[in-house]
Amino acid sequence: MKFLDQAKVYVRSGDGGAGAVSFRREKFIEYGGPDGGGGGRGGDVWAECVDGLNTLIDYRYQQHFKAAKGGHGMGKDRTGAGGADVVLKLPIGTQIFEEDNETLIADLTEVGERVLLARGGNGGFGNAHFKSSTNRAPRHANPGAPGEERWLWLRLKLIADAGLVGLPNAGKSTFLAAVSAAKPKIADYPFTTLHPNLGVVVGGHDFVLADIPGLIEGAHEGAGIGDRFLGHIERCRVLLHLVDGTGDDPAAAYRTVQDELMAYGHGLADKPEIVALTKVDALSPEDRAATIRALADAADAKPSPVSAVTGEGMPELLARVAREIAAEREPDPNAVPVETPEPWHP
Repeated sequence: MKFLDQAKVYVRSGDGGAGAVSFRREKFIEYGGPDGGGGGRGGDVWAECVDGLNTLIDYRYQQHFKAAKGGHGMGKDRTGAGGADVVLKLPIGTQIFEEDNETLIADLTEVGERVLLARGGNGGFGNAHFKSSTNRAPRHANPGAPGEERWLWLRLKLIADAGLVGLPNAGKSTFLAAVSAAKPKIADYPFTTLHPNLGVVVGGHDFVLADIPGLIEGAHEGAGIGDRFLGHIERCRVLLHLVDGTGDDPAAAYRTVQDELMAYGHGLADKPEIVALTKVDALSPEDRAATIRALADAADAKPSPVSAVTGEGMPELLARVAREIAAEREPDPNAVPVETPEPWHP
């Protein structure tokens, strides 16, 4: 299945049905009077958050969604049928924006959440509605109210506990494949990962790990793949920063990614961060010690040396990430508790 994290859709609710102009015609009843029924209500357009989806690929092939119109009223005081609703099923983490792609309408973060995107038009009144003591035979009815229409942007932000960041070829996809059942594409050239991947880490400390395409200098200005995928780690509790230990200057590589996170904003630079030095199996003991010291000075924290190939340092790093996630999940002790009112009793 292809990955799509942004789509533009057109939605239109149904028009209301028109009211009927009708008079009762029955044998031996001379003045039957008006009996035109009202029109049915047009269908609504809803967005619903459902489980089991992790991409917006369904909206790549269908962009227009129109609810059914309401049925027209008929004689014998028959009301028209209501139009069927249309429901857009969206994955968890989807944001819905106006056509300007800036005004947020809804942020769906829990399964079962629903939001009304376009309300159906009301049905028109039939002529039976207008009868009175002074207007015994009204010969007019209302047309149905038109539905609403609008263009919307759907933007998906994956929800994960930890997010992998780093330069291209830092070993993010290899790391994800080693610790989870995910099967991302792995190759020995930059930008192998072209879309985010999710993996579930199990074994004593279960959490969801997100891998995004690598960043390069100037990504916030559109260089390389740019920073459009950074939105997928905005919801992560912890960032796992992987630095290639075989690179020319791991300390400079760390600073490059940090600069891009700060330039992007949205609180990424303030999230808890764990730094890991990858591919240490390819380093000599002297080079490893020197690289760890240089990276520790740049990150102001001791990095964790790991190797996804040999498994060195992986259990310790995963346990460290799990502890950090658990700490972020704990409620704030300074938060003011909300008092739950006691149930009323007669």
